[in-house]
Amino acid sequence: MSAWLQQVLHRGQAISDWLSPVRRQALQALNDTTWPGRRTEQWKYTSLSAVEDLALATGQSQSQPEVETIDGIDSLDLLFVDGELRTDLTTLNLPAGLHVSQLEQADALQQVAVTSLYAQIKPKRHLFGLVNDALAQNILFIRIEQDCHIQQPIRIISHSSDGHESHQRVLVQLGNKAKASIIEQTQGQSNSLSTGFTEFDLGEHAQLEHYRLLMHTKQAIYFGGCHFCLHDQARLDSTLIGYGSQLSRTDVDVIHNGEHANAKLNAVYLLAEGEHFDLHTTIEHAKPNGTTNENVRGIVGDKANAVFNGRIHIHRDAQKTLAELNNRNLLLSRRGQINTKPELEIYADDVQCAHGATVAEIEEEALYYLRSRGISRSQALIMLNFGFIQELINQMPNQQLAHWLAPQLRARFKEMEVR
Repeated sequence: MSAWLQQVLHRGQAISDWLSPVRRQALQALNDTTWPGRRTEQWKYTSLSAVEDLALATGQSQSQPEVETIDGIDSLDLLFVDGELRTDLTTLNLPAGLHVSQLEQADALQQVAVTSLYAQIKPKRHLFGLVNDALAQNILFIRIEQDCHIQQPIRIISHSSDGHESHQRVLVQLGNKAKASIIEQTQGQSNSLSTGFTEFDLGEHAQLEHYRLLMHTKQAIYFGGCHFCLHDQARLDSTLIGYGSQLSRTDVDVIHNGEHANAKLNAVYLLAEGEHFDLHTTIEHAKPNGTTNENVRGIVGDKANAVFNGRIHIHRDAQKTLAELNNRNLLLSRRGQINTKPELEIYADDVQCAHGATVAEIEEEALYYLRSRGISRSQALIMLNFGFIQELINQMPNQQLAHWLAPQLRARFKEMEVR
């Protein structure tokens, strides 16, 4: 066991609240866990050496980050700084049918409702998910009533400050036939460690438009996950945009727990020189007539390391499932590294499934063509890179958000240019 994990166990034992039974289970699982090494399949290409002896401040931070507005989007913003909720919930003008609260202030009725969901959607296998179970305290609960359509996007901004360790948790429940849009945005580049996990429960016929913007860079260490449970005829449209940093790992789980559920997942990761990004996705088709369409594209700079593991599991009773997984990667340098592993595990006999992965380099002919037209090498690379991911950006339902992202992605491509 690492020195850092021993500190986690010590701190977790000191927390006492109505979620203590869940915390105790997480602490016991962590105590029984062997610290992952290169021989651990789920961590084979991601070293945790940067975390083993890490010691950072865990108290409240004095940081006052500026929150950039998104042009054209009147979002309901909820700001976390180093795991502490800075937004005063009592001042929010919430639309009818939307409830936002902190679980530490939950009444008895809310506690009963939350107990059946909290730490139940996220699988127990995630090491840093267990850490989050044990240490997260400013837990946010977002509930959308049955038949309620929330037009205003909900944006959850998470900032990590220099020298701090933090743990953030969000639980989202959409009632039957409810509809909402949620944007999760993480940011920070200084020496820090943060975990951020969100669980989503989508009722029957519920619709969720979801975005996770992982904008940690440079020295930041980040472990997170978003975990979805879809009931009958629920619909999920999720887009993930990820930057690389010293160490970044994200797990995505989708459980088709009802018939005719539909999940669309698009993901893009962009790694500058020397950065690391690890994305693991697992789709569990447990019921019949489910549909999953997953497309993941990555661009990897010089000496950067990308890891993708995508698994689709078709259970025995999940007949008539349609599922497709595709991972495409672009190397900007031969010193970059991509480890990709798409998987299909099928136990039903009446399904249509496909998966594939590719790794390629920038075509010199395309680069020469643009440069011969007077376009600089830097601008030509931006054009080619943006073209590689443009299809997935264009598929984002919120085009105002896509428009806001465009200049940031171009700036990111400049950072990724191989000198």
